[in-house]
Amino acid sequence: MDPALIGYAAFASVILLLALRVPIAFVLAGVATIGTFLIFALRTGTFMPERALTPTTSLVFSNSFDLIHSYDLSMIPLFVALGHIAYRAEITTKIYHAARVWLAPVPGGVAMASVVGCGGFSAITGSSIACASTMGRICSPEMLRMGYDSRLATASVAAGGTLGSLIPPSVLFIIYGIFTETSISSLFLAGILPGLLSLLGFVLVIFAWVSRDPSAAPKYAGTITRSEKIEAAIAAWPAALLFVIIVGGIYGGVFTATEAAAVCVTATVAIGFAQRKLTFRGLWNAVRETCMQTTAIFLIAAAAKIFVAFTALTGVAQDVVGAVQAAELSPFLLLAAIAVIYLVLGMFLDPIGIMVLTLPLMVPLIETYGFDLIWFGVVVIKLLEIGLITPPVGLNVFVIAGVVGREVPIDRIFSGILRFLSVDVIVLILIMAFPILSLLIPGSM
Repeated sequence: MDPALIGYAAFASVILLLALRVPIAFVLAGVATIGTFLIFALRTGTFMPERALTPTTSLVFSNSFDLIHSYDLSMIPLFVALGHIAYRAEITTKIYHAARVWLAPVPGGVAMASVVGCGGFSAITGSSIACASTMGRICSPEMLRMGYDSRLATASVAAGGTLGSLIPPSVLFIIYGIFTETSISSLFLAGILPGLLSLLGFVLVIFAWVSRDPSAAPKYAGTITRSEKIEAAIAAWPAALLFVIIVGGIYGGVFTATEAAAVCVTATVAIGFAQRKLTFRGLWNAVRETCMQTTAIFLIAAAAKIFVAFTALTGVAQDVVGAVQAAELSPFLLLAAIAVIYLVLGMFLDPIGIMVLTLPLMVPLIETYGFDLIWFGVVVIKLLEIGLITPPVGLNVFVIAGVVGREVPIDRIFSGILRFLSVDVIVLILIMAFPILSLLIPGSM
């Protein structure tokens, strides 16, 4: 049997099983293992399973072993731990409180503060789902109590939560860097300007929304003194310090991304205990949550590595590259087609699943056309970011719906999301049209 035919059947099986909500790690590892076994067993044209057992087990175990022992992968538990510890030390929430004090008098200021708080939270945690879940519990109920339009109170946090995918450190950037063998430090720096551009776009959406409909955001009734603003800004210094360590340390060549993560975890623990916000029980709970989340990510990454090796064995990637070259697609049409594929998949699958499923096919295409893999990484992460709030399965929207409960129907959250999606599409077009937005900072290292 032709290995490519087995490969195409495997891709179809993966998409079907993921659509049925089968856990992604089991899907990728299971389909890749069965597919590899069939390729070796049918190599001579006759089904001979005894010849397939050794090469199949060798491919499965060697690829998963190599990945788990990857040095770059060690930064995932560090950054995940950083997010959990910083939250328990109240470092991440102080970002929101500072933004709220400064922006509360502005029309829609609390919603803007929520987006800024999400951006600050993302600069420490690197997880969009964690950002939406944490900030949603803090921000959305408060805005609803203040009389904000329920669409604005929920959609602003759901959209702001996606910034965790783009603003460094990002778990998605780490996985992309490992599977494409590109510099994770450069990817982190490449995401800064697009991330800030997205944040600014969300703030402008809120400003335009409230300008057209003042009733969507009641005016702030209290008064805030200059001393209160200064005090709130000073209280957020630990978050600013951690961001400087990560970005400044990597940009200045002082740290690698892994070293920056380790230094930040140590600094966060020290600050938390020094300010008496972190307890040993809280630290233990953060470590336990880190282990659970990291285990899930590692299982997915190991399964994806096996699937990538299986894809290389089938020759499907070469077939796709050959078909695209034969079609003589222009670079513009190729990028448009890739964007459509990611946006459609984003309606149904989670970001990590989309990435590990598509990268084995997309990277050879991008390299054939001579595109920069760092820039393409930012484009991919932005597309995945959009998928987090795209109906019918926008994960961040469902996270916020779980936070607010029956108070706000999910269709109402999605109706508010459409305004933020329009800005996301504009930012995506700018990133694709002007690669300098992604490559300026890493190129100046």
